Amino acid sequence: MPELPEVETVRRTLSELVVGRTIDDVVVDYAGIIKEPDDQYEFTARLKGQTIQSVGRLGKFLLFDLTDDVLVSHLRMEGKYGVFPNDEPVDTHTHVRFQLDHNQELRYKDVRKFGTMHLKRKGTELDTPPISKLGLEPFSDDFTPDYLYDRLMKTTRLLKPTLLDQAIVTGLGNIYVDEVLFYSRLHPERVANTLTYDDVKVLHEAIVQVLTQAIEKGGTSIRTYLNSIGEIGLFQLDLTVYDQTDNPCVVCQQPIVKTKVGGRGTHFCPHCQPVYR
Repeated sequence: MPELPEVETVRRTLSELVVGRTIDDVVVDYAGIIKEPDDQYEFTARLKGQTIQSVGRLGKFLLFDLTDDVLVSHLRMEGKYGVFPNDEPVDTHTHVRFQLDHNQELRYKDVRKFGTMHLKRKGTELDTPPISKLGLEPFSDDFTPDYLYDRLMKTTRLLKPTLLDQAIVTGLGNIYVDEVLFYSRLHPERVANTLTYDDVKVLHEAIVQVLTQAIEKGGTSIRTYLNSIGEIGLFQLDLTVYDQTDNPCVVCQQPIVKTKVGGRGTHFCPHCQPVYR
């Protein structure tokens, strides 16, 4: 699943391709992607004639700021955007096509059909689902060690599922939680409210640092991730624990272990990340 760094990379490449472009028409080949409005024909009618003014991001969501509306798009597991000539054959897994000026199309492809699109009246996108359910953006000024400490002290859940909770901090997924916990020297099964304030300060710094580095590398290409111009991310070359099962830890040389925590595949170093309960 694309996480914050991958979605940010898509946002940046899409901005270069579609900002200032006008939507002449919309073709929806799979209506299940469209969650709001309920009627796909209202969706297409409202989009016609609107101009893409900017492409934003909040957590894992893309926000297309249009003339009158905001299109909130979640890529889920396999969603991808790309710009193509109108006459280029359409891939089987392309489900929504935004026909642009200059005989080009912004195409949304999704092999698993898990992605979602909500068309919101401008000004309502942050105050209504799905955005209103999100926690703080990791790069927000409000995302401080104090905020994170306060949220963690209120739960007895294990640390990894807590950090995956998008209502606490938005944008973190399986790959980056594993990496963040390694840099923090925290075990994924540590109970969240047993952390000290100093632990949380280190964790907060690791969240920002790991996500920043991943964005600089264009995200992580595990399995099928590509940005909007077909380029892979390179952060997978810097992964320390995720997908490194049985490889030596970069710090202590002990083998990296894979287990399940909260139903998610989880990688960590038992020596560098001891569990305290």
